[in-house]
Amino acid sequence: MKILVNGAWRDTHSAALAPLLEELGYGGTVVTTAVNGEFVAAGKREERLLTEGDRLEVLAPMQGG
Repeated sequence: MKILVNGAWRDTHSAALAPLLEELGYGGTVVTTAVNGEFVAAGKREERLLTEGDRLEVLAPMQGG
């Protein structure tokens, strides 16, 4: 299926958010996620199912000063 990830279309076979993050290389990384504009907590990613055309935003914390 095709998912829009941070503005770029990606093909995936992952049916849930957690395995998709692994597939994208975010496994073990602290990130914030939103699907279709709705925040998805880290503890809910395994059960958050994805469908064709979903929009995923993945944001990593930034340090600054």
